[in-house]
Amino acid sequence: MPYTYCVWYRVADDGPDTETVLRSMMARLACRTGVMGALLKKRDEPRLWMELYQGVTDAHAFESHLALVADEYDVDMFVADARRVECFLTQPDVTPACGNRS
Repeated sequence: MPYTYCVWYRVADDGPDTETVLRSMMARLACRTGVMGALLKKRDEPRLWMELYQGVTDAHAFESHLALVADEYDVDMFVADARRVECFLTQPDVTPACGNRS
């Protein structure tokens, strides 16, 4: 069963340099793992960011690569507090049972 990883943190500065480094790190991770991430920013809190990685099939290898590329790009120097990594089991989609609405 595939996994979804959510990595969330507050950045020290939400400027373009921070975003460039994070997106570059995510691109390197995608090259190494085949998993392309998405960078999300909280609507009313622009310094709260989250990386979302879906479809991870080898959790141990992915976590190793995630830690390595974060170190290679010195991501911690852009983060105001700790990066939190959460892993979720991906569940089957919910099939809607919608009736005709008038």
